[in-house]
Amino acid sequence: MTPGNSAEVVGVRDTVISMVPTNIITGFLGVGKTSAILKLLKSKPANERWAVLVNEFGEIGVDGSLFAGQHAEEQGVFIREVPGGCMCCAAGLPMQVALNQLLARAKPDRLLIEPTGLGHPKEVLEVLGSEMYQDILAIQQTITLVDARKLCDERYTGHATFNQQLAMADVIVGNKLDLYQSSTKDDLYAYVHKNGLSGARVVFAEHGEIEPFLLSGSSTHKQKQAGHDHGHHHDHDHDHDHDRDHRRASPVQKPILSEQSLPTSGYLAAVNEGEGFQSMGWRFSPDKVFDHKKLFSLLSGLNVERMKAVIITSDGVFGYNLTLDALTEVPLDDCMESRIEIICRHVVEHLEVKLMQCIL
Repeated sequence: MTPGNSAEVVGVRDTVISMVPTNIITGFLGVGKTSAILKLLKSKPANERWAVLVNEFGEIGVDGSLFAGQHAEEQGVFIREVPGGCMCCAAGLPMQVALNQLLARAKPDRLLIEPTGLGHPKEVLEVLGSEMYQDILAIQQTITLVDARKLCDERYTGHATFNQQLAMADVIVGNKLDLYQSSTKDDLYAYVHKNGLSGARVVFAEHGEIEPFLLSGSSTHKQKQAGHDHGHHHDHDHDHDHDRDHRRASPVQKPILSEQSLPTSGYLAAVNEGEGFQSMGWRFSPDKVFDHKKLFSLLSGLNVERMKAVIITSDGVFGYNLTLDALTEVPLDDCMESRIEIICRHVVEHLEVKLMQCIL
C-alpha cells in the first residue's frame, strides 16, 4: 500500500469514505485512556461502525487484544494497533499505513485515535489534518485525560509530553475523581489557568466515564498554542535515538514484533525505551497456560508505572490493567495468545523468570 494514496481508503462496495468524525483521546501513562474508550464503545449506536487506532509505547502490543476481547467486528467495532513507540515518527508512515488499512476495512461512522501516553499528539494531529486526509477525516474534539493528583509531581508537570497533551485539548477530563482530595479539582483549574489553557472545557470523571456528547463538535484546537510545547519539536527529542534512526532509515522493514511468528520456544520478549521510561514485553503461545492464582499474585505485586496484559489462565482468559492505584482484572471472550507489557522507570529484575514460574 502507498500511504499517500487516498484512493486506498475506499470500501469494498466503492463507498468513498468522506469526512469521518475523528477524535484524538490522549493523556499520560495510567490515566485511563483505554478504559474511557472501552466505555465510549459501549455507548456506540447499534447501527454505527466505529474504528479505533491505538498506539502503544511497547513493542508487543496489548491494547488491540483488550479491545477485541470485549468488542467484536460483528458489533461494528474495528481495531488497529501501532505498537513500538510514537506512531507519528518517520513522517507518520507507520500511522498512515495502519490508518489507511483500518479505514478501508471499517468504513467507519466515527474514528477514535489513542496515541501512546508517551507519544506526541500534536504531530499525530498534524498527520490527520494533512492534505492527504482533508476530505476523508473531520477532526472533532480532542480529549485529554489527566489525573489531577499528578499536578504536584514535577516528573509529570516537567514532562514536555504531559504539557503538550493538555495544550492541544478541546476538553480536559480530570479522571479518577473518586480518588481526589477536596482541593484536587481546584488544582486542575489553577494549572489550566496558569498555563493559558482557558480555551479548553474542563470536566471531571470517575473510571473513564466520559459523556459521549463530548466527542461532537469541530475542534477549536489552537495549533500555535500546542506548538509552545516547552521545547518539544518535531524531531521529538526521543531518548531512544537508535530506534528513531532505524525508523527513519527503514520504517517499513522494521520487524513488527506484535505480528511475527513465535519462535519454537513458544515465547518472545522485547524492550523499548524513550522519554525517560522503559518497556518490557512478552508474547506467549496459546499452549502456555498460566496458573491464575500465581499470576494474579505476581502482577498485583509489581511496582511499575504501567502494566497491561491479556493472559490465558487456568480459569479462563483475562485482561489485566495495573496503574499506580490498583490492578484490575476483567474476563475476556477470547484471545489468540498471552501478551504482557510493562512500562517502568527502572527495569524490573528477574521478571521473565517469575512469569515462567507461573506457567502450568
